[in-house]
Amino acid sequence: MEKVKLDALLSLPLGDFVAAIGGIYEATPWIVEEFYASNLSPSLDASVVAATKGRITNVRILFEEIRQYIKNGSHEKKIDLLKSHPDLCLKLEQCDGITKESRQEQGRAGLSTLTAEERSKFLDLNRRYCRRFNFPFILAVRNASKYTVLNALEGRVNSTIEEELSCALSQVDKIAWMRLLTKVDPVEGADGHGGFLTCHVLDTANGSPAAGMQIELYKYNDGSQKRELLKSLVTNSDGRLDGGPALKGTEFDVGQYEWIFYVGDYFARDSLSRLSGLPFLDVIPLRFGLDDPTEHYHVPLLVSPWSYSTYRGS
Repeated sequence: MEKVKLDALLSLPLGDFVAAIGGIYEATPWIVEEFYASNLSPSLDASVVAATKGRITNVRILFEEIRQYIKNGSHEKKIDLLKSHPDLCLKLEQCDGITKESRQEQGRAGLSTLTAEERSKFLDLNRRYCRRFNFPFILAVRNASKYTVLNALEGRVNSTIEEELSCALSQVDKIAWMRLLTKVDPVEGADGHGGFLTCHVLDTANGSPAAGMQIELYKYNDGSQKRELLKSLVTNSDGRLDGGPALKGTEFDVGQYEWIFYVGDYFARDSLSRLSGLPFLDVIPLRFGLDDPTEHYHVPLLVSPWSYSTYRGS
């Protein structure tokens, strides 16, 4: 399905607006309808609508404003929203009434490939969960594996009611956010959503930037282990990348990525490192996820011939 541009979305009549993004919250279009009625309805003063369009300049702002209608809703509405979600199904063909979005998300998680032992464990944990909380177990599974699902279920089944209500609603928001990203494109003519990816490599053995290190950036295809080489890069004298961010604008997209750092080749040039013919650290892969196209993701690597560390920087 072709994505709708953000500025075009905000100018749609109610019916088309709901058709475009009403499914981001599972079977609960009233959330989007209430947002529209309070911000974009033709019955409002023109200045209110103009202010909304001027304020919502990217998809993250749009999402944050829509989610307030859940955050500020009654306890009953929150429970109804949770109950609108289907159980995480072991056999997709057995799911009745499941939305297209949920079917696709659960399929990516590989829940239909559970072994007999995994299936038995899942069923037992799921029964315990539903009896305890009286709403289905919810997890944003679009980029999760079946092992992630099983571990999350095992970890959350003994939570308090208050803890789990908060956690489940947080997962619902994550699902809605990821769905919104599949439906809405940047404003026409804008340079993407504004997010970008940077990198910085520091040589902790010598206390200096790691200049001249070869790096590759890959992206994984959605729902598979196949990856595509996006760029081959070399760090500059500051241990950073020449030309600015590795990804920005329309090329910066949600998904799973991987940096490949050729540290063995880098330290081979250093006479003080005294590397053997088979270095302890040769090639370092760092697989990471980008889930917000409006954010800055910075991935530093602190490395020596024998150790490395990383984190999400700023």
